Amino acid sequence: MSGPVKTAVLGCGKVGHFHAQAFRRCEGAELVACWGRHRERVDAFAAQYGIRGYTDLETMVRETGVQAVSVCTPHPNHARLAVECCRLGLHIAVEKPLAASLEDCDAILQAAHEAGVVGTTICQRRFYQPAQRVKRAIEDGKLGRPILGTVNMLGWRDMAYYHSDPWRGTWDGEGGGVLINQAPHQIDLLLWYMGEVDELYGMWDTLNHPELEVEDTAAAVIRFRSGAMGNLVVSNSQNPALFGNVRVHGSNGASVGVQTDGGAMFIAGVSGITEPPVNDLWTVAGEAELLEAFRRSDSEAFLKADMYHYHTLQLQDFVDAIRLGRAPLITLEDGRRTVELITAIYRSQRDRRPVKFPLQPEYGSDFDGRLH
Repeated sequence: MSGPVKTAVLGCGKVGHFHAQAFRRCEGAELVACWGRHRERVDAFAAQYGIRGYTDLETMVRETGVQAVSVCTPHPNHARLAVECCRLGLHIAVEKPLAASLEDCDAILQAAHEAGVVGTTICQRRFYQPAQRVKRAIEDGKLGRPILGTVNMLGWRDMAYYHSDPWRGTWDGEGGGVLINQAPHQIDLLLWYMGEVDELYGMWDTLNHPELEVEDTAAAVIRFRSGAMGNLVVSNSQNPALFGNVRVHGSNGASVGVQTDGGAMFIAGVSGITEPPVNDLWTVAGEAELLEAFRRSDSEAFLKADMYHYHTLQLQDFVDAIRLGRAPLITLEDGRRTVELITAIYRSQRDRRPVKFPLQPEYGSDFDGRLH
């Protein structure tokens, strides 16, 4: 492809600003437009970035020649927009989670395949240096083989957070609670490290946010296809917030981990990241003494970057994939796997039994086990 990839942001809310800032930094990309449902918000967003604003997708494509878009609307709206963009021949970067249901995920995957476009799901924490160090340790055999993976994400959201947007904390507007909104990054890392899931037993509840429809706490026990085991505990009920980490334990006794979030949990467009991501566990033979050096160098590198840096790294890969005609490092299928695991927890609670993988969409009235 010659010339810059013309890009647009769909959704002019908090996360949309992250994508606009990132696209402006990407080599080989040009931010030319934005789209939204509310004219006033679209106009303000467009004026801020010196681009053209639209409330009609086809008009935007026709008048600006947009080639790639970021979908930054609330989760239940991802599929409708992403499918329409594929129909228009646009490459798509979809914010996490890919969608709120497996049915919507599969609609996006099918549309992207039929249109032959590049698609990625935003999982920018994979680009954290300590997260990549864990992946390299696994690939280099430093753990033997992974036999146990854990996620512990103990955060806090007050009711002011849920009242900050009308769609938050509702099944229709958000599609779920802590699982679908806060936990996808850690779930993505767990699956990246441990591979495909074979079986899961899970449960969820709303324990200290009685005004919410959706869950604020969830837990699961996992068996991976490799034979390894896993455990997941995620919550928005710890005040103050504690941490979010992913750890992998190996057959040779070595353990490694990454704390992706520490202290108050990050809220896009509202707060910064209070603690840099670091390796919080490293017992690889001959390397345990390197942990402090890892933490120091990663903290220094993170503090030199700003909050848009890791979105920029992923969107740069997305732009490069378009220009070079290759698959992105993080695919739409990766996004579906995260939603599949989340859906399994909802179904497991509904049916009071373990859930076998792979999962296919259900078309009943209970929103894949959420409403029961």
